[in-house]
Amino acid sequence: MPAMDTDKTAALSEWTIVPISPQRAFEGIAAQIRALIVEGKLKPGDRLPAERDLSARFNVGRGTLREAFRALELAGMIELRKGAAGGAFVRSGGSEVIAKGLIDLYFLGAIDPRHLTEARIGISEIVVRSACDRMTEDDLQALEDNVARAAKADAAGDFDERTRVHQEFHMLLARSTRNPIYIANMEGIMEIVRLFVRTIGPSENDFVLPSRRRLLKQLRARDAGAAIAEMTKTLQRLHKQYMVLWEDRARGAT
Repeated sequence: MPAMDTDKTAALSEWTIVPISPQRAFEGIAAQIRALIVEGKLKPGDRLPAERDLSARFNVGRGTLREAFRALELAGMIELRKGAAGGAFVRSGGSEVIAKGLIDLYFLGAIDPRHLTEARIGISEIVVRSACDRMTEDDLQALEDNVARAAKADAAGDFDERTRVHQEFHMLLARSTRNPIYIANMEGIMEIVRLFVRTIGPSENDFVLPSRRRLLKQLRARDAGAAIAEMTKTLQRLHKQYMVLWEDRARGAT
């Protein structure tokens, strides 16, 4: 992302800030800056004032302020940039926080294949129904191009590329809804799918590509009921295949 102009630096004098007591001061600082972002007083792209000014205003040391910045960065609220044009910048909205939260749950063992399939089926039903109402000819063409690339990767025996393109299909479908909440949730779910598939390893199937082609016809016809049924059936079949590989892997680890 290009460096922001200095005139985008937020005006510290316009803020309402309360000095922080030393005990866990960084949490109070982070909460106040978060509130300024939520209230729109700090906008995407704004650079926060210099550390020396903020630390004086909050009545804390720079180390405490940096701890607050790190907490806000982890929460996806700000971006910390290095260099002469660096500093702390308010981030634009995105799906990174949702994806990171789901990834954390996955690595903590709180998400298993059943959770993943149930979530995929649930969000896919909503996405397909919305896509049938809103998708454009350009959206349909992008999906058709995706299926053609998946077929090419399949014919070449390129498992990694085929998997990547199949997963991209779901994101293209989500983006066709024009709903950032659907897009963010689908992106988080597909990131978990990517990690899960990488864990269980390569597998072959002969049903996803034919299903995609049927789904394209149903989407073009705006037949939401048939498209949802097609998507659900394919995800359920994939789940059965994944479970076999998952259980084989678990047995091999014992």
